[in-house]
Amino acid sequence: MSTSAFDVAVIGAGQSGLAAAHALRGAGLRPLVLEAGLRAAGSWPAYYDSLTLFSPARYSALPGLAFDGDPDRYPHRDEVTAYLERYAARLDAEIRTGARVRQVRADGGGFTVELADGTALPAPAVIAASGSFGNPYLPALPGREGFTGEILHAAAYRAPAPYAGRRIVVVGAGNSAVQIAHDLADTATVTLATRAPIRFVDQRPLGRDLHFWFTVTGLDRLPARLVGSPPGVPVLDDGRYRRALASGRMERKEMFTGFADEGVVWADGSREHVDVVIFATGYRPHLPYLDGLDALDETGRPRQRGGLSVSRPGLAFLGLEWQRSPSSNTLRGVGRDAAYLVRHLSRRLRIRRGGRSRARV
Repeated sequence: MSTSAFDVAVIGAGQSGLAAAHALRGAGLRPLVLEAGLRAAGSWPAYYDSLTLFSPARYSALPGLAFDGDPDRYPHRDEVTAYLERYAARLDAEIRTGARVRQVRADGGGFTVELADGTALPAPAVIAASGSFGNPYLPALPGREGFTGEILHAAAYRAPAPYAGRRIVVVGAGNSAVQIAHDLADTATVTLATRAPIRFVDQRPLGRDLHFWFTVTGLDRLPARLVGSPPGVPVLDDGRYRRALASGRMERKEMFTGFADEGVVWADGSREHVDVVIFATGYRPHLPYLDGLDALDETGRPRQRGGLSVSRPGLAFLGLEWQRSPSSNTLRGVGRDAAYLVRHLSRRLRIRRGGRSRARV
């Protein structure tokens, strides 16, 4: 058992957890980062093979370390994974992989973090940065139980080869849905099923990437309450996706109303045989280890304001969508939120302790 001291338990070693560790070290605090997986890269290694960032490398880095190579390229999944592992290796912080958190319990003015292997760690403060990849959202649709085809979430999709020659419907109108449909279009017959038309946005207006304009205008940093959550996520496109739709390589139809044995029922009442339905319908917060703390609402979402728990002092959340700004759950934005949380947590720790005593594990 380690005897290293720590001030804050950070749950998750993906982009959010690593950003939290960096901010904590910058504030003179010692984090203990607990990662359920075997790599300090969060869910990135598990994403589909063709995943490419929609923001250039220069706008996709965490605080303190730029991406290697051409700053204007759009990094691939494996590049992001390697970058996060490199980032983790440079942190002056203890990161334990294979350390799945089973439960966080209130313990006096702090917490006890229980791991799946039975280890119990006293923690003065906790940052929940485990993301939502473990809780993919599948909407309830009539007839799903009787559908004889294959249903999967985008979280389980990897590559087009297993789906060659099959009839596929991809549900969703966001970046992942469109990217997966395009990925499949050369080897399968693909339809994008959406409730509203896809909102395409030019990825390089006036010859500069959109994130350049986000930066110079300050839009990326505007408080979420001023911007407001959008009705639908726009799809960034350099033209390839619109060309694929226009040429018939893939099509878009209004969302089907339900399943029908071997297929789906479209909005006009027609039925069509479908082999595979892939739901690119997003994720929900995955925080089962906080059950019993009164830190979550009835839907499992955090009771928080700006990432700080409103019901449990000393508990914070990082990496939530629209937590504080439009970029809160992105590589380029999570560092700002991490710094905000650490400022508040460090003040609380100083007041609570009146000194620098630390938990020992």
